[in-house]
Amino acid sequence: MPALPVAFEVGTFIVLGLVLLFDLLLVVKRPHEPSMKEAGLWVAFYVGLALVFAALMFVFTGPEYGGQFVAGWITEYSLSIDNLFVFIIIMARFSVPRKYQQEVLMVGIIIALVLRGIFIALGAAVIENFSWIFFIFGAFLLYTAYKQATDSGEDEEEAGDNKLIAKLRTVLPMSDSYDGNKIRTVVNGKKVFTPMLIVFVTIGLTDLLFAVDSIPAIFGLTQSAFIVFTANIFALMGLRQLYFLLGGLMTRLIYLKHALSVILAFIGIKLILHAMHVNELPFINGGEHIEWAPEIPTFVSLAVIVATIVVAVIASLIRSDATGQDKAEDGPTDGTGDDASSTPAVDPGLVEAADEADVKEPRR
Repeated sequence: MPALPVAFEVGTFIVLGLVLLFDLLLVVKRPHEPSMKEAGLWVAFYVGLALVFAALMFVFTGPEYGGQFVAGWITEYSLSIDNLFVFIIIMARFSVPRKYQQEVLMVGIIIALVLRGIFIALGAAVIENFSWIFFIFGAFLLYTAYKQATDSGEDEEEAGDNKLIAKLRTVLPMSDSYDGNKIRTVVNGKKVFTPMLIVFVTIGLTDLLFAVDSIPAIFGLTQSAFIVFTANIFALMGLRQLYFLLGGLMTRLIYLKHALSVILAFIGIKLILHAMHVNELPFINGGEHIEWAPEIPTFVSLAVIVATIVVAVIASLIRSDATGQDKAEDGPTDGTGDDASSTPAVDPGLVEAADEADVKEPRR
């Protein structure tokens, strides 16, 4: 497969860098909770930008690379949407004022880009020299798919309560309340950290876990480091606005985790088949390639990913509407009309605290 044009790669990174810089400056200069209209317009802009880039990939690099980007972008975007559940839990658990949640998410996105850039560089180097790594990637994705399908969400509920966070609270002087978006403030004449530091650390740790899951998944669709990185960038861009746009809709996507487990399992199987096809391990088939192992074409991968996501979303909305109608016919029990079975493992009191929390001035 021919290499991507250098001018195309350089131009892409320049444009994406400028877009991300503009987005960052906008958040820093104007911290606020975006309206549904504003969030929707930004999400549409970023999705449109990704589709324009996909079209350019098809034109300048051909259908194979173009298809790999689309498949990778959709996979990473789907995983990112699932990760928003964890962000909701983190924001609620630490009662982050909604006015400053955009900035927290932007910092999380920057951390994610840095971590994923490192992981992608390492992954590309390993793949280039050790083809057997596909066996490990494939097995890891199959295990991740199983955990995704069977996880009850209890681990996510404890996202803010790990030992590192508890250790930080005992080692660092910490105020009891936020001081706007500051990481440090003054209490009784002493400089101390605010809970915002804990939030940033928690977001960074979750981003690290997300990178461990997502990078092997997209390397199962393409071995081009450029496509892997750009797919991750486009998946993360607009994630901040998507957080505010989806809101209550996310609680209705009850089958999304199952769809993601199917996608991860499919990519895991594809990786193992590819590893068999390029096998060099002496204890497997005498170190010879296993020619009967089929290579799954990119367009098949794309079709499976898109079909799985579409079916999961439609089934979730139908199930959510049906259970909501049944609850309405039975009579409201708590005035919300929401079905408990379709709600992710998030304490409603925590979410309410995140919605209503005001910026508190620290004790002077």
